[in-house]
Amino acid sequence: MDDDRDRSGLLQRLRRILELGERLLEDAVGTPPSAVAFRDRLAFRWDATRRPGRLRVIDDPHLFDLEDLVGVDDAVARLVENTAQFVRGLPANHVLLFGERGTGKSSAVRGLLPRFAPEGLRMLEVQKADLLQLPLVLESLRGGSYRFVLFCDDLSFDSGEANYRELKAALEGSLVSPPDNVRIYATSNRRHLMPQTMAENREARVDEAGELHLGEALEEKLALSDRFGLVLGFYGFDQDTYLAIVEHYARKRGVRAALDELRAEALRWALHRSSRSGRTARQFVDDLAGREQL
Repeated sequence: MDDDRDRSGLLQRLRRILELGERLLEDAVGTPPSAVAFRDRLAFRWDATRRPGRLRVIDDPHLFDLEDLVGVDDAVARLVENTAQFVRGLPANHVLLFGERGTGKSSAVRGLLPRFAPEGLRMLEVQKADLLQLPLVLESLRGGSYRFVLFCDDLSFDSGEANYRELKAALEGSLVSPPDNVRIYATSNRRHLMPQTMAENREARVDEAGELHLGEALEEKLALSDRFGLVLGFYGFDQDTYLAIVEHYARKRGVRAALDELRAEALRWALHRSSRSGRTARQFVDDLAGREQL
């Protein structure tokens, strides 16, 4: 009898040790979200705070309504078309959205999620500092039944940074092909993602046949952005477009100000901010709507 109790107690202690060991191993190695998590959640982020990195669920993602984007219709239409091709298993490109700050680049990408999530689209955000782990990120998504947009927001690189090489290889150039169920969407204020200097531009030359040849340093920098199959420009707004955005948000927020007063205040706000972007228009309307409700 005593021997049976001893064996039972030993087995219980061994089970606790094994459970503790499993938890420690999961914490050290990381476990991917389950298929249920991909079914029930729309957005994820790559957490590289502990090695190796792992996928984390974003419980309350900051989504956006594409109908709120005014003045960038052509770029948004091409982005939506490319994403529709992707989620339906058709050929589709990686996308670079570039342009002035506040013109809707990030909002356009976030707006894809509510529109295409019912068709199986999910989004994974990766910070620039974590791009060194990009091969691991891609492998964690390979072969799944869902389609993933890997979102790199506000992306740019300074000279000497190494992590851009991982992005360049993932887009094109590595022997390991990127997963068919993943496309990379990046936003940047820079068209070519890296700064260009006058010295690099001076390296360009024209040969005897009249052909232009760029310098090696400039060729290296252009090589990254060239690997995005679809490059969409988001340009600054003129006054009429800025006011149209203001009026759109004002109607949506139920602002009571008369149209002439609304436009005059909006222009003063833009002058004070030295910006006529969509972000500036939204911030103005938020401020005005709040003051009206005081």
